[in-house]
Amino acid sequence: MNRENSRVHENKQQKQLNEFVRNNYGKEMTTEGSVKISDDENTLKAGERGPQLLEDFVMREKMTHFDREQIPERVVHARGYAAHGYFQVYESQEERTSAKFLQDPVFLRFSQVAGSRGVNETNRDVRGFATKFYTEEGNFDLVGSNIPVFFIQDGIKFPDLIHAVKPEPHNEIPQGQTAHDTFWDFIANNQESAHMMMWIMSDRTIPRSFRMMEGFGVHTFRFVNEAGKSGFVKFHWKQNLVYTH
Repeated sequence: MNRENSRVHENKQQKQLNEFVRNNYGKEMTTEGSVKISDDENTLKAGERGPQLLEDFVMREKMTHFDREQIPERVVHARGYAAHGYFQVYESQEERTSAKFLQDPVFLRFSQVAGSRGVNETNRDVRGFATKFYTEEGNFDLVGSNIPVFFIQDGIKFPDLIHAVKPEPHNEIPQGQTAHDTFWDFIANNQESAHMMMWIMSDRTIPRSFRMMEGFGVHTFRFVNEAGKSGFVKFHWKQNLVYTH
């Protein structure tokens, strides 16, 4: 990514982010159904000194909104680091695709997988590598990690995998690591995880820097060019620096 190009195109990214910022100055308060609210400090009562009535939908909505406003951290990839940049291909890809996302501003998020938001950065763990392309045709999101394979082949096992790798519920340890029986029980009972474990135990899971880390898109895409010819592709991010740990 070119820093100079990043500065030139950062306004395009910021413009989209600003669409999520609301300014309610001068506007009337309404419910989620756009009904005007005349009073949100007093509950509807049965008489001047009577009991509060559950038919007061403004009170119910205010309370349910309060109950849900605390968003819990992500189950996985809770701790992340992000950066704006600009993506530029080294060679033309017109023979493979007619899509207009191969020369655009991007937003990247690197992350750790197993630990919580406060986990340390030195754990032996998979690193997430997610990329958002800001294109003329819309946003294109690419989910990825720094390892080209995964623990399971069937998605129905994903909850079991995450439950196995997470800390013990009674003491919240170990954090961001696999040094407990539940994880190794899962691995022992799922032989398809053997390939992934070879990567986990290598230096790939303790990178020195994100600048020295490779990335691999999770999904396979079908590219179609202007002539209508198509082919299947996967994204591999190759670093310019030599990988070290």
